[in-house]
Amino acid sequence: MTVRRTARATVRRLPERGRYDRDVIDTILDEGLICHLGFVADGAPFVIPTLHGRDGDTVYVHGSAASHALKTLSQGAPACLTVTLVDGLVLARSAFHHSINYRSVMLFGTARLVTDSEEKMRALEAVTQHVIPGRWADVRTPNEKELKATSVLALPIDEASAKVRTGGPKDDEPDYALSVWAGVLPLGMSVGEALPDAALPAGIAVPEYVRRYSRGK
Repeated sequence: MTVRRTARATVRRLPERGRYDRDVIDTILDEGLICHLGFVADGAPFVIPTLHGRDGDTVYVHGSAASHALKTLSQGAPACLTVTLVDGLVLARSAFHHSINYRSVMLFGTARLVTDSEEKMRALEAVTQHVIPGRWADVRTPNEKELKATSVLALPIDEASAKVRTGGPKDDEPDYALSVWAGVLPLGMSVGEALPDAALPAGIAVPEYVRRYSRGK
């Protein structure tokens, strides 16, 4: 399954790195911990970092019901949602050809304000599960007051593209003779030891999904 490949969603710079398959796009959306949400309000561009969660063909973002950004987007302002993963530093023999290995996604469209209470709860579950799978089943779910104080926007995975760089450095042919180390320094997320809350009663064990938490391929 592929996304709708419009003019603005088509990768133009190094088009061979463009990906339009849903499995590639979904994997990047699911692995990336946060997204950046871009829009224009009052004639000025804004980009805000926020948590997201995917449920099937929809990406959900949430925030305060008083959020100017969410209010603007819910009124039909065009949205661009991006997620970027850095997989490695690419060290070339020349400064010019240094790069990074990365995977990124851009979604375009018009966000929809979620008003149905059941969908809103599913969306908040999707965001929670995106952050740490398994957590939703353990915690108290949002009450009516909390739901009223929270806005949720839905953005369809329809008009989108991914861009991916892999592999080693690509130097100019004469530079391969230079006595300079070149290669890739892989990068990933390192997870530390879980730190219990100071108010946690004795005897509550660290959940398995916390002890084994990781993000990556």
